[in-house]
Amino acid sequence: MSDLQIGLIALGVLFILLVLGFNWWQDRRVRRRMQAHFPGTEQDPLLGAGDSRAGSAAASAAGQHAASHAGPQHARREPGFGGASTSAASSSAPGSAEIDDPQEPDPACEVVIEVHFAEPARGADLLPYMQGLRSAGRKPLRVFAETDGHLHRARVHVQESYVSMQLAVLLANRSGPLTAIEWSQAWARAQDLAERFEGSIEGPDQQAVLEQAARLDDTCAALDTQVGLTLVMGVRQPALDVVAAAREQGFTPDGARLAWPSDSGVARFTLSRADGAPLEADGAPIDRLYLLLDVPCSPADAQAFGRMVDVGRELAARLGAELVDDQGKPLAEGAEQVIDERLQVLFQQLEQAGLPAGGERALRVFS
Repeated sequence: MSDLQIGLIALGVLFILLVLGFNWWQDRRVRRRMQAHFPGTEQDPLLGAGDSRAGSAAASAAGQHAASHAGPQHARREPGFGGASTSAASSSAPGSAEIDDPQEPDPACEVVIEVHFAEPARGADLLPYMQGLRSAGRKPLRVFAETDGHLHRARVHVQESYVSMQLAVLLANRSGPLTAIEWSQAWARAQDLAERFEGSIEGPDQQAVLEQAARLDDTCAALDTQVGLTLVMGVRQPALDVVAAAREQGFTPDGARLAWPSDSGVARFTLSRADGAPLEADGAPIDRLYLLLDVPCSPADAQAFGRMVDVGRELAARLGAELVDDQGKPLAEGAEQVIDERLQVLFQQLEQAGLPAGGERALRVFS
């Protein structure tokens, strides 16, 4: 072997060592910066409800946070993507007032991966990649951005350029806590974005993220309560007639079901077919309906259950149906008051845990 070959080999080994050393130094730098961005606190705001919350569920409550059933879909405004919006969130387009968008990542239930671009990236170039940034597994992603003018955005606009983007990953919902696979998927999406636009990524340690997700999921599981009632028809009735009667009474469309809205527009309780099919599924006749009070997703109400009972009884009279509890029996005298008293305790515990019933955070994690 010649001296030239030996020299080249030595140089190659030296280059590899330099690269490894640089990666080690960069990893330490990233972790220090992320610790500065996400400082620890002496008390987790989601663990303030105390041990007493576990026994507060109503006697007829159904379902826990770890169940795999699909969560309710509520009509609520969320940050989105698109350059043609005329909403308040898009008022920062050229010629408009230069202000930050109000929506931000929620550190109580989301963890952030940051992508920093070497050069500002145009919104028009970023928009085609937004569709792939909506979810990681069963956990939704929200995307935020910082303009080259250092303004915070909850959506990407065609006319603007951005120096960084933030992927906010939900830590837990009714599918369970964020998993290592879901976190890896979110990280891979951030890496892909960084590679396409010559950027770098920063994010917290995976183990710390998974531990935070597990704590949030434990808190939610102890507070997740649903209360149901069933309307049993005397005879099967056409779906169109049932829907018409419910809407005439005051129910409003909510996806494949109907909802009884609160003043804020958030559903107090919902009405669906007992078999789980869409209400108007191919016009199939209906023999049972299901009323559901999803407690964490319903605004706090001193008569939450009693209100649902009153509406259910009126609808039952319209349809010639019988209103029964989850055991198939008519409601006992005074049951509304007893259950409402128990639900008040649960509403208070949700508030203490930083998850006000019917609020945006509760709607995210109890979905």
